[in-house]
Amino acid sequence: MKFSKTIISGLMLFAAVNAFAQKKTEKFEKLQIEMFPKAKEGFKQVYVQLPVAKNENDLKVEFFVGTEKMLDCNKHFLIGKINTQDLQGWGYNYYEVESKGETGGTLMACPDQKLTKKFVYIQPEIVRYNSKLPLVFYVPKDMEVRYRVLRPDAMKKAVQR
Repeated sequence: MKFSKTIISGLMLFAAVNAFAQKKTEKFEKLQIEMFPKAKEGFKQVYVQLPVAKNENDLKVEFFVGTEKMLDCNKHFLIGKINTQDLQGWGYNYYEVESKGETGGTLMACPDQKLTKKFVYIQPEIVRYNSKLPLVFYVPKDMEVRYRVLRPDAMKKAVQR
């Protein structure tokens, strides 16, 4: 009797964990990216699959293309640009990055000349949130794509004079 209760409890726990895992994976729709072109020599294809969200029209995605470098105390940025391309025949966009990995920045005197690892990136872009379409990027092999989801804050009223 005790053995069967243990088995039943174990099966119930397994079923609950399995249901939770399935529920967790249901938040992502299976995306197809085979129609996107292959990466050119020296580049890699990376993509972002956004989870299904409530009120997707209220959300935006800000993405940053860059790399980590050892830098001084100045403010730095990566020189380059992100070109939006149209996937012919599909109506989807993808992004090609043009950059040689060179940085620019301010010219403040750094008294300690200490270098720290920083993520330096090209001017970020903001696009609409859409869990049904992937965000596909073609970036140089030594770069990466980071992103964040922008959510609306409670509406504020402007101050009148």
